[in-house]
Amino acid sequence: MFYSIVDSPVGQLLLAGEHERLNRLSFLEGRKSPISIPNDWTRNDSRFKHIVTQLQEYFRGVRKEFDIPLDIGTNKPDFSRRVWNQLRKIPYGETCSYRTIAERIGRPKAYRAVGQANHSNPIAIVIPCHRVIGSNGTLTGFGGGLNTKEFLLNLEQLD
Repeated sequence: MFYSIVDSPVGQLLLAGEHERLNRLSFLEGRKSPISIPNDWTRNDSRFKHIVTQLQEYFRGVRKEFDIPLDIGTNKPDFSRRVWNQLRKIPYGETCSYRTIAERIGRPKAYRAVGQANHSNPIAIVIPCHRVIGSNGTLTGFGGGLNTKEFLLNLEQLD
């Protein structure tokens, strides 16, 4: 597994992947940190240049969709993968509730499980878990911290 650590307006981000696919984009600061990098991973910043470019464009408000090959893992629960695929359908600048995601995947009462899948999203920002909010419109938990979630949502409103 190769990795890189990049600076962003929301703090340092860990990128990891192999075979030209990204399988992790994590915040190094926030609720889910600290993240320890396994000893058998190799740092290779040049491998992730195209991803860094797209992230920079996103943070400048130029990029609205990512064109990055992803590997969300066949070893992940099917339910989680269904949720993550649904997250990718939330348009830039819009939000969606956990309940709505549950309804869209055909499990209307599983909104708490949707929250758990959202929390375990391995590829933050690109799989936009920050666009999921409470049914009452409030910001709810986020691995990068609520300040980061608010920053990302505000960024997407600047058009």
